[in-house]
Amino acid sequence: MTPGARIAAAAGLLDRILAGAAAEQALTTWARANRYAGSGDRAAIRDHVFDALRCRRSFAVLGGAETGRGLMLGALRAAGRDPASLFTGEGHAPAPLSEAEISHLSKPLPNDAEVPPDLPDWLVPLFREGLGANAAAVMAALRQRAPVFLRVNLSRLTRDEAIARLAAEGIVARPHPLANSVLQVTENARKIQSGDCYAQGLVELQDAASQAVVEMLPLRPGMRVLDYCAGGGGKTLAMAARAPLTLFAHDADPGRMADLPVRAARAGVRVERLATAALVNAAPFDLVLADVPCSGSGSWRRAPDAKWRLTPARLDDLLRVQAAILQEAARRVAPGGVLAYATCSLLAAENRQQVAAFLAAVPGWHLVQDRRLTPLDGGDGFYGAILTRKMS
Repeated sequence: MTPGARIAAAAGLLDRILAGAAAEQALTTWARANRYAGSGDRAAIRDHVFDALRCRRSFAVLGGAETGRGLMLGALRAAGRDPASLFTGEGHAPAPLSEAEISHLSKPLPNDAEVPPDLPDWLVPLFREGLGANAAAVMAALRQRAPVFLRVNLSRLTRDEAIARLAAEGIVARPHPLANSVLQVTENARKIQSGDCYAQGLVELQDAASQAVVEMLPLRPGMRVLDYCAGGGGKTLAMAARAPLTLFAHDADPGRMADLPVRAARAGVRVERLATAALVNAAPFDLVLADVPCSGSGSWRRAPDAKWRLTPARLDDLLRVQAAILQEAARRVAPGGVLAYATCSLLAAENRQQVAAFLAAVPGWHLVQDRRLTPLDGGDGFYGAILTRKMS
């Protein structure tokens, strides 16, 4: 495909997404219907689509319309490229620029004050409330692509050894300060999942902030540990790499844990999956991690369509779910044990306010520490809190 054809395909996909289609579903459907497109074409189109979703409002201002075509015009303008060189109408390229588009694009670039934050209006005050002086910088950071991070399985090799092994596969990575297990991939990230390091469980794809939250956990050899909202098991495996533990994983939707046995075997660890009905008999646990369902606002660089799909009603539902999970997970902690609460959210209502409400409602718990990370720290936005239960 020509660069112009890729732009046209991305514009069409963006129109479907703006009309309500989920981004991943739209991309998958398009790829199946256009099998002539090679892997490089699909990757380029995906990048165009996700870049436009990250910068939906600002690109609309630059391009003159919040449409697929307008967003792609804005993307080219933001990159300092002449849209007329690609909007030619030749072959499968987009139609030539209209007089109205030429007029808009000829105007001077707007200054920062004239470009709105790339968030729904109702979320902007919540970001400012929770992030204070950092709010503008964090909102700007969400316009950028997220780095690719790996977690080194430190139970099997050192970080330096992992760097050398990856380099032999043509993958360039360097240490990152957020956690001792973190590597940031700087070249050839697309080779990771086809390489031996990944296949042998020496490294896993995992965001740096997520690893930092796991590093907060006071894990000791022999502890009985429950990952209450395990999902695919990334944090379960990260805990296993830190200490020899008796590990259990649970999720309200067991299907989310379908890949966990394969991933655990690759990492050389054992994890017992628990259905909800089995939790009572398996409890108590020395530590329960509740990485609860949330807005995902900290990871919107990776899933930018999610910020446009979130509504106040959906956030209210999530807050109720989080509060219920906190109380249910707390019941599974042994006296003197630890409850760890985590979200990949930047919103105070899902983080410190949620923990404060739990402590006010449930006696016998103490907040030991909490930590908030934002994209300004390098990884995703994440929050973690460590609470301990009194002995009696």
